[in-house]
Amino acid sequence: MNGPDSVRLNAENEELRNRLQELEDTLHSIHSGDVDALIVNNEIYTLESAHAASNRMRQDVLSQMEDAVFAFDNDGHIIYMNTAAELRYGIASAAALGRTRGDVYAETVVREGLEMPWGERRAGVVSVHHLADGSEIHVESIVSDLKDASGDTTGTLAVMRDVTRRWRADRRRDALARLSDRLRDADSSDTAGYEAARLLGETLRVSRAGYGTIDPEDETLHVVRDWTAPGVDSLAGTLPLRAYGSFIDTLKAGEPVTIDDVRRDPRTVDAAAALEDRSARSFLNVPVVEQGRLVAVLFVNDARTRAWSADDLALLRDVAERARAVDGRLRSAAALRESEQRLREANENLEAMVDSRTRDLMVAEHALRQAQKMEAVGQLTGGIAHDFNNLLAGIGGSLQILQKRLQQQRFDGNERYISMGLDAVRRAAALTQRLLAFARRQTLDPKPTDVNRLIAGMEELIRRTVGPSVTLEVVGAGGLWPTRIDPSQLENSLLNLCINARDAMMPGGGRLTIETSNKWLDDRAAAERELPPGQYISLCVTDTGSGMAPDVIKRVFDPFFTTKPLGQGTGLGLSMVYGFVRQSGGQVRIYSEPAHGTTMCLYLPRFVGTAEDDAPGPDRMEIEEGEGQTILVIEDEATIRTLITELLVEAGYRVLSAPDGQAGLQMLQSGRRIDFLVTDVGLPGGINGRQVADAARVSRPALKVLFITGYAENAAVGNGQLESGMSVLTKPFEITELARKVREMMHAGVA
Repeated sequence: MNGPDSVRLNAENEELRNRLQELEDTLHSIHSGDVDALIVNNEIYTLESAHAASNRMRQDVLSQMEDAVFAFDNDGHIIYMNTAAELRYGIASAAALGRTRGDVYAETVVREGLEMPWGERRAGVVSVHHLADGSEIHVESIVSDLKDASGDTTGTLAVMRDVTRRWRADRRRDALARLSDRLRDADSSDTAGYEAARLLGETLRVSRAGYGTIDPEDETLHVVRDWTAPGVDSLAGTLPLRAYGSFIDTLKAGEPVTIDDVRRDPRTVDAAAALEDRSARSFLNVPVVEQGRLVAVLFVNDARTRAWSADDLALLRDVAERARAVDGRLRSAAALRESEQRLREANENLEAMVDSRTRDLMVAEHALRQAQKMEAVGQLTGGIAHDFNNLLAGIGGSLQILQKRLQQQRFDGNERYISMGLDAVRRAAALTQRLLAFARRQTLDPKPTDVNRLIAGMEELIRRTVGPSVTLEVVGAGGLWPTRIDPSQLENSLLNLCINARDAMMPGGGRLTIETSNKWLDDRAAAERELPPGQYISLCVTDTGSGMAPDVIKRVFDPFFTTKPLGQGTGLGLSMVYGFVRQSGGQVRIYSEPAHGTTMCLYLPRFVGTAEDDAPGPDRMEIEEGEGQTILVIEDEATIRTLITELLVEAGYRVLSAPDGQAGLQMLQSGRRIDFLVTDVGLPGGINGRQVADAARVSRPALKVLFITGYAENAAVGNGQLESGMSVLTKPFEITELARKVREMMHAGVA
């Protein structure tokens, strides 16, 4: 037992022993005749009542403890238990005194003999206690000797802390991480099902675990291979489920079956003997349903009665979902292999047979691609659909209310609904940027940035996000170098790291530290981080959470990899952070050990110069006025082309427009006056916006160009490293932001 819990438990135990020793000394004085009376709570007790008063003091001390306390004599009989022990172990003190510990709980020791920081014999024990009602709890205990006034050992004192909740959370997280590795190596559906069952059996310590297919019409279960504890028979084969009770009806309804004791559940009471012959005194089944039809079940059996917990059921559900996804992929892969085998066997047979087999192969390949895509995207779509539906509801609702108010000739207050719709559009744009960051296809807007100032601006947001159970500390390096980075993407990355750190410290909370520093990486240090030697700044986020094992660290940046339960994590967060930092010329490194927390460090190249001030921009609705210059707009989307043209005309510019690259290039090569080019990057007609701009600059070398793009073809726009007089604006954008950008480039040259 290490960590704060162990230290606190040891301290409480020492304080308890000191107070008990004081009481023992008082009792010895009373019995030896040295005391005539006792004063307890300002009341005087004569010698006759002093013994009762001292006993009451002892009871008061022990009954106030939240941990369970047992005292045993030298023969192992219970001579005392406090109120917390009565509640935790479900037995009254009067009924337990004089009985052995085995009458109250059965103990399985996990680890013992840990050294205690003082001389007397004390032992730290981590164990599992099996209670009379079939449940079990995980405890950390401090066991020490009880001695009388002469120093002889009269028994033992055990102070026990229930750590079941923490143990279950650790078990579930570790099990899901191990499951991902096992399923990745599975080469068949049967192997995947067995690996899922083996993990459940070992984790839950049951008699049997398995995965089997179900025929709902015949009500039979077919098991190819199950995991069993030593001495337990396998269920491999076909079983008529109705012969073992009516719980098949619950499975057909798509609901899990939880039975703590087959003798007491009405669904199994008539078949209890048959189930017990199969080492299934208690069991837990989770159905696998496809298109509303019961197709399989993941099950665990125990030869003993067992009170299945909500954590047990949640783990079984998670494992069932992941096993089903892998099963679909493997079945598609098996179908592909079978089709390929048939094609090889056919070889050079009739042309019609070859065509038929080729069609089979194409169908199987399509099914495999679809299964692989759905396995990956399925973890992502739920959260994205939820976010986009909310945003669309905000946009649609605002427009509908605005339309109704305009029909009613009500013009006051309409600005509010316009602002609500625009805010939803901006949030939708932010969501698409996060998805593009995952694919490393986002458009970056790098600028010299003071990272200390950026963190200070986010500190209050981070505090609200991580919650009151997490203590936030920011340590900013003095004289921190600036870095050329997209500040909004760095803010997103920092917030993502803080949220991950918060989740790693749940449910108890902890300390979150954000630290910056300057780093000069020599050849060796740079090679270790896969970076060129030079000057960098580091931004590190450190938590005191559960930490990560080496095998998890190796996969933590893989897209869609997550140790969280299904529905609680897409596995994209750290992948997006990694993609953004690498796209910016930096690196991400992880330093972590299980149970010792995690540090995530971002290394970003130093920028030699001065960071830009966060000066307030112009009013969003204020249109920057032009001075009559001629602008060519190339945009294939008619609606966007019209809006841009009208805005620029309203701003005082002369505007020409073209629907594709070929038409725009003809205008640029015609000799007409064109002072500025606004072009989409992705254009129809075989020539993109960057190619148009490069061709135009052959004859117009000073032409200024503003690229606009929906998903940032980074190779086309130069991966954020544009030539002088060029800039990029990512859709969707504030329409007035376009006019501001054009005027800024007109007057300042490089934006």
